[in-house]
Amino acid sequence: MSGTNTIEIRNLCKTYGDLVIFDHLNLTLAPDTVYCLTGASGIGKTTLLHMLLGLEAWDSGEILGLDGLRTAAVFQEDRLCLSFSPLENIRMAVGKTVSREEILKEAGKLLPPESLSRPASTLSGGQKRRTAILRALLAQSDLLVMDEPFTGLDDGTKELAVNYVREKARGKICVIATHDMQDAEVLNARRIPL
Repeated sequence: MSGTNTIEIRNLCKTYGDLVIFDHLNLTLAPDTVYCLTGASGIGKTTLLHMLLGLEAWDSGEILGLDGLRTAAVFQEDRLCLSFSPLENIRMAVGKTVSREEILKEAGKLLPPESLSRPASTLSGGQKRRTAILRALLAQSDLLVMDEPFTGLDDGTKELAVNYVREKARGKICVIATHDMQDAEVLNARRIPL
């Protein structure tokens, strides 16, 4: 990793008006571990992910170990360039660090070959989601943040995606927000209830 070995969340507090999201939250996130943030909608899972990505501020406390970390993310929305193909969407995230042949090989693990060169606007919802997953997992990162990554996937494609995440998350700090308790189980993840 380019940064420190762990991320330390210390006494983190966050409110929205009178609504308390975090009240002195303490966590240690270590590499080579998948963490699943679980809990009801509105409990703060996405807020914490956004804080780890530097997209949202907290009121008090600190998050140590983020400096110098390369991050990759799967957001709740796919955030694809719809006029670009899955290959082009992935290429934008990985730059020249991954060859076209390697992208084709990896994309073929989650997407049917005929979908790889079509505009993303023509893909099914599940194919768009898998493209977003591939884009994040193939980018060079130390911290991988995923917000409900398996939404919209049927059982078969979800199993493929889960196995792919397990393979590609090795050596990284991987934090996944999910409302599905089974996700933590199948990912062999450490569950963090919020």
